[in-house]
Amino acid sequence: MRKIINFNAKWAFSKMATELPTTIDNKWDFVNLPHSWNAIDGQDGGNDYYRGTAYYAKALDKMDLPEADNYYLEIKGANSSADVYLNSKHLAHHDGGYSTWRVNITDTLSRDNLFVIAVDNSANDKVYPQVADFTFYGGLYRDVNIICVNNTHFELDYFGTPGIKVTPEIEGKNARVNVEVYTTDLTADQKIVYTLYDKEENEIEKIESTDKKVSFDIENVHLWHGRRDPYLYCMEAEIVEDGKVLDNVCTRFGCRTFKIDAQRGFILNGEEYPLRGVSRHQDRWGIGNALLPEHHIEDMDLICEVGATTIRLAHYQHDQFFYDLCDERGLVIWAEIPYISQHMPTARDNTISQMKELITQNYNHPCIVVWGLSNEITMKGDTDPDLLENHTVLNDLCHLMDKTRPTTIAAVSPCPINSPYIKIPDAVSYNHYFGWYGGDTSMNGPWFDKFHETHPDIPIGCSEYGCEALNWHTSNPVQGDYTEEYQAYYHEELIKQLFTRKYMWATHVWNMFDFGADARSEGGENGQNHKGLVTFDRKYKKDSFYAYKAWLSDDPFVHLCGKRYVDRVEDVTKVTVYSNLPEVELFANGVSLGKKTAEDHFFYFEVENKGETQLIAVAGDFKDYGSIRKVEVFNEDYRLKEKNAILNWFDITEVEGRFSLNDKIGDILATLQGKMLFMGLLAKLLPKKGDKVAGGFEMNEGMMSMLGGFTVLRLSGMIGTIGINLTKEQLLDLNAKLNKIKKPKK
Repeated sequence: MRKIINFNAKWAFSKMATELPTTIDNKWDFVNLPHSWNAIDGQDGGNDYYRGTAYYAKALDKMDLPEADNYYLEIKGANSSADVYLNSKHLAHHDGGYSTWRVNITDTLSRDNLFVIAVDNSANDKVYPQVADFTFYGGLYRDVNIICVNNTHFELDYFGTPGIKVTPEIEGKNARVNVEVYTTDLTADQKIVYTLYDKEENEIEKIESTDKKVSFDIENVHLWHGRRDPYLYCMEAEIVEDGKVLDNVCTRFGCRTFKIDAQRGFILNGEEYPLRGVSRHQDRWGIGNALLPEHHIEDMDLICEVGATTIRLAHYQHDQFFYDLCDERGLVIWAEIPYISQHMPTARDNTISQMKELITQNYNHPCIVVWGLSNEITMKGDTDPDLLENHTVLNDLCHLMDKTRPTTIAAVSPCPINSPYIKIPDAVSYNHYFGWYGGDTSMNGPWFDKFHETHPDIPIGCSEYGCEALNWHTSNPVQGDYTEEYQAYYHEELIKQLFTRKYMWATHVWNMFDFGADARSEGGENGQNHKGLVTFDRKYKKDSFYAYKAWLSDDPFVHLCGKRYVDRVEDVTKVTVYSNLPEVELFANGVSLGKKTAEDHFFYFEVENKGETQLIAVAGDFKDYGSIRKVEVFNEDYRLKEKNAILNWFDITEVEGRFSLNDKIGDILATLQGKMLFMGLLAKLLPKKGDKVAGGFEMNEGMMSMLGGFTVLRLSGMIGTIGINLTKEQLLDLNAKLNKIKKPKK
């Protein structure tokens, strides 16, 4: 029988070794797996985290292993390339940091053994990802096992396969379950015993056969129906000889039908089932991507609490443990490979191998409904023949390997809607940040209407949208201020626009959690992307979290917004309450301010601000508490102070009725004097068509139109990436000139 030995404990680790080690000495550190060497420097900003080769070494006495004919080393995640050495002999090389892979170590094992795994996350042009807005944590960051098997066993070599493939087909109220297994050295006198179990592990049927393909029929099948009823069956396969089990594998699976409809959205088991949810990265504060089961469970609990029905698992293959959780909890999943941001003609083979691993290892998961081909890959343009051919190859590969699931892409916002790239997959989603990276929140819904009108037969969704928020606060939120209040406003607007368009097959907030992006320097806390609905450490749910809970969750609640925003200068202040109950009453120092109803689940109250005011929001049997305090001077602890910023927005002189650096470029250009000013110093701020800008984007017409939504100050802080650096004096001089230009009367 197969035995799996966990091999996580006490690995020697070194980033300092310059050549393959043959012994372990006192210069090594000792770590337990999972482990990442970028858990600290990959999250503190500066884009200076260690990217290179590090070594893991571990001694093993073969006598500590059970007797077996074959031994495999199983590595569930080594980012991003790795080489395995056993007793100084090189056994394997693997490219791709997010999938399971195995190495047959049988012939090289001796009595005393030294394993060395060289892991490398350095930059190259052959392995994805290389350009992206997240940290590429190096390390052996998932489990490592030794698998001990008989000569005859279920396949272990092919792209990390589980050795068994289950394909249910629904036929009315019944299901035909097709099972295929993959074996090594199966002999004529050996049989395969297939056993079907229900959710409670009761045996339903057993088939004994010499065939590697069999079918089961389930009458009155219990369907897997997302979060409403995530019912799972189990299929076990055993290789048996003379009554003895030589090897066994098992997998859970779900029986369901689904369809992505260009008019009605996502259809599950014949019913409209709106996919409204979040995206997720797999890292944590101070841990990197070396997550433990309890971290995955906490993430899943939070995603379920917000009421999401779907998760986009970005931008790579996630841990099998998390896919299992998605099966169990009924989340509908978008799974993808890290073919992202920058197409590399030298890396096509890597996109193919990573896709083969993704599909092979995850085929049996009922939660997965689409394979994602790429993310924002047209940053440098959408007409590169090699890029298009690469996508066609991947799309065909997905359909060859899996005839049950469609393909999709996450297109970057400026990608033209008539691009040939858009026509390759079965469904399309776009990453749009109107209201954050330029544009206004009001642009989002109409953009999707235009796409839907232009391509009524192409399913369209929103794969990313969001804005950043830290512990900054204001009563007058504006785009780009990083306040919790603006993020709440932004998501209120996006919820109302996206969730009411039934034709959108899926929407995914970017992101469920703040995550590590060591190149980032914004928001006052470098090294992170702060678009999460929950903080990086999972300790604080931002107000926007509850905006989604109000729309998506069936669990009744009430949430009083602005708990971290206590000191307020205005005499009358706005207080927002979120609830999925129909009516909310707000009390100030015990006095009712009235009851309100709101079909959009967002309740707004005007509260007189005098002294200390204790607030209680009441909805049904539920209450939430907060307080505000009248102050004469704005509390500077609430105001964003950018690290290394030339100017902050509050340093800028504003004249009522006149423009300033805090106004949007589009508004300024709408005036004659503004256009004339742009012909001078301000013209330096505008990248030209074809220029490369932040993140590797190439300016095109779509991006040029977006620039009008940026404030002059915000754009000035982004253009250093193309070699344009304005001094404080230049910016203040420009602001003085803008102060002389009258704003048009509304």
